[in-house]
Amino acid sequence: MTVTTPARTTRTVELRNGLRITLDEYGDAATAAGTGALVLHGGAGPRSVAGFATAMSEHAYVVVPTHPGFDGTHRPESTDSVADLAVAYLDLIEELGLTAVMVVGNSIGGWVTAEMGLRDNRGRISALVLLAATGITPEPPLEIADPAKLGPIRTGELAFHKPELRLDPSTLSEQQKAGTAANQRTQAVYTGAGHDPKLRGRLHRVTVPVLVLAGEQDGIVPLEYERTLAASFPRATFRPVPQAGHFPHIEQPGTVFGAIGDFVDAEVKPDGE
Repeated sequence: MTVTTPARTTRTVELRNGLRITLDEYGDAATAAGTGALVLHGGAGPRSVAGFATAMSEHAYVVVPTHPGFDGTHRPESTDSVADLAVAYLDLIEELGLTAVMVVGNSIGGWVTAEMGLRDNRGRISALVLLAATGITPEPPLEIADPAKLGPIRTGELAFHKPELRLDPSTLSEQQKAGTAANQRTQAVYTGAGHDPKLRGRLHRVTVPVLVLAGEQDGIVPLEYERTLAASFPRATFRPVPQAGHFPHIEQPGTVFGAIGDFVDAEVKPDGE
């Protein structure tokens, strides 16, 4: 039996406020009946979630937007915060006609995901999945590592448990290095100090079920930080992922998809809908 991977298409959508979002779509929206998954990348860019989105599209219609300013896309001066991204993506799922969306976010994409959960006053989000998410202020002595200060070699050592997945900077072209630096500058515009001291105190207002997945060997964001993040939501499930760093969906996709499946069965569709 041959399994056909859903096709990926890329297009740009203009929102009502004029903001243009470049996005990759996996699967067929026409057959999704308003359901789907929105997958939000972190500082590593949209390619870091492409494999995850491809695998997920075997079960759902999947949308992966590129945060404005990443990978050479345009970022208006007025779009300069995580909150701005959250509002933009709520507008996006409305523009796409989606009414029951699972939002999945990695790293700062997880921060945006949490902010979307806080602002979804039209009930279009069905669940949140946070993959090594950032956002809340770490409690000392916990710290979040800053890749811009660490450099690519040390960042790779902290981000990936498996050495073979760590990027060798010497293999990058000057254009690729410039692109990475530009993405880091864009991320800094959105995240500022790298966390929001008021976010944790607001997360009790998120009403949808939340799954927090954390790599046990994540050297960028400590495991206990993720445990604290999960405890901030009223309906959260916390699952550590063994033998994984800051990208558990890359290093342990089977474990991640298994956890998401269990979460959907138990919390999102407990009656087997």
